[in-house]
Amino acid sequence: MSANGRGTAAGTDNPKTGAGTGAGTGGGAEPGAEPRVALLEALGRELPAAAALRRELHALPRVSGQEEPTLKRVLDALPEGAVEQVAGTGAVLRIGGAGPAVGMRGELDALPIAEQTGVPWASVNGAMHACGHDVHLAAVVALARAVAATGARDSHAADVHARDADALAPLLVVLQPREETFPSGALDVVASGVLGRHRVQAMIGAHVQPVLAGGTIACAPGPVNASADEFRVTVRGAEGHAAYPHLTRDPVLAMAQVIVAAQQLVSRVADPMVPTVVTFGTVNAGSTPNAVPGEAVARGTLRTMSRKWRERLHERFAQVVEDTARAYGCVAEVEILPGEPILVNDRALAVRAGERLREQGWTVDDELRSCGADDFARYGEVAPSLMMFVGVDTAAGLHSPGFLPDDDAVGAVAEALLAGYLAASPPSTGGPSPDLGEMVSSGGRSGRVVRPYEG
Repeated sequence: MSANGRGTAAGTDNPKTGAGTGAGTGGGAEPGAEPRVALLEALGRELPAAAALRRELHALPRVSGQEEPTLKRVLDALPEGAVEQVAGTGAVLRIGGAGPAVGMRGELDALPIAEQTGVPWASVNGAMHACGHDVHLAAVVALARAVAATGARDSHAADVHARDADALAPLLVVLQPREETFPSGALDVVASGVLGRHRVQAMIGAHVQPVLAGGTIACAPGPVNASADEFRVTVRGAEGHAAYPHLTRDPVLAMAQVIVAAQQLVSRVADPMVPTVVTFGTVNAGSTPNAVPGEAVARGTLRTMSRKWRERLHERFAQVVEDTARAYGCVAEVEILPGEPILVNDRALAVRAGERLREQGWTVDDELRSCGADDFARYGEVAPSLMMFVGVDTAAGLHSPGFLPDDDAVGAVAEALLAGYLAASPPSTGGPSPDLGEMVSSGGRSGRVVRPYEG
């Protein structure tokens, strides 16, 4: 171990990832080394190849539902293992023997954004890895190769206490499509039952996060991301000439009042201790400046970190919209599409992973939470799960055409995933998992929804 507590491999230390940048890929563990130290060293040897893979994936992104070329390239880079296609353009690959496994998610899809980073390996096909999925995938590959090199063991023993305390659990790499769209790839992965068939006892994920400084990894227990539900509001009035507003019922004016009134749900209806966000993202009405249109349409999102308030928020939002429109002589229709649930980190996993990260020399943030959403939350509905956020020093934010973490981010994400894997390995029980495919949540559908929104 180096002076700062991070593992080293043959070669020079990478001061940001601390995992080392030794030459070569894949090599075996040092004889007699403690398994987790050997695994950290093996990971260091994988990072140069992983950084090159990251650039390759970044240059040829594919948007949601079209991830086949990305999937093929990532599978080619992974070690040998049993592969099973899942969720259309996704797959899982198992490394190790029988028994309960630890799942690790990598997102395959990119965004429909034209890249503006100017690097030689920038995408030129109109899509872009503007959310760091190229980094995540390369990190997953690096860790999977390191686990294969050091030897994930059979965790099938009926008595967990009889197992080797240092045993590495089998690893299930989950190459998930469609993280950026709805219906999400995670929802389909869970519904397929593949996690149950592989007896996944924990799901681990990590995501780059530019609001954190490089060298910092957030690993907070409990809710860390909000639920996010899309809405569509249609306000209908009576059209007419702009010179005679008294002969019309103006849906634009009514919609403007709806937008203002809905914000009072946050300041006067929601518990101030419960994060709540109501956002109107698009508003459309009319086609000419000298006429009052007959209809106005708005779309947006409802976000919160309380399951109980989420359902009530749907009801109160619909009530406020309908009553406000009625006050202006119009009629409103509200459609809500339940999206991702609240992402809740398992407390035990978060605490153990945080301890590992500190041992590896990282600054650990145990407070970061946001009203962003991630379909990784679906895995938390069926198994203990842990999502970590990895600080990156970038001038541009997520989903920006200029977003480009440096290659050191691959090692940082890989070390976060390693800490999560070790926190969940060996699994806590030798018994079989429930049929996880039967445990998909309804997603908090509200009785006030007129019909599912198909926008």
